[in-house]
Amino acid sequence: MTTIITRLDLQDDYTVDQLWSLQHKAYRLEAELIGFREIPPLLETREILRSAREAFYGRHDEQEELLGAVAVLEETPGSLTVTRMMVNPECFRQGVAGSLLEYLFAEYSEMKQFIVSTGKLNAPAVALYTKYGFVPVSAEEVAPGVELIEFHRSGRN
Repeated sequence: MTTIITRLDLQDDYTVDQLWSLQHKAYRLEAELIGFREIPPLLETREILRSAREAFYGRHDEQEELLGAVAVLEETPGSLTVTRMMVNPECFRQGVAGSLLEYLFAEYSEMKQFIVSTGKLNAPAVALYTKYGFVPVSAEEVAPGVELIEFHRSGRN
């Protein structure tokens, strides 16, 4: 399967529609996994998504179907935060999220640190980030019984 990862244009209506749909499919499943339905991406409209500050990258197949997407933001110099990671549930366990992370590591090779957070009960995401060298550094209860774990990975020194 040939796939292409590109930066997504949030001013393009078709792209925003695809991304919004993917975001809802992916985050609805995470909400079920962690028992928390107030995940911010699930509350976003297309217009809110269109005005996001993050840079979004998407992995498409040959038919230009969006298989997965990742969003990043350099919140502090030299430190890149993965703010969103989403994969079409039909593409789970096919390397989509891993390829997006590898793309980020190459595209942002000058970064000293990569940061990502996920729900403690989201075992697939915890396993993914651990596999790619992220280590847990802190945990925070964001709602009763809902714990987010923050992971860091070293980049270039």
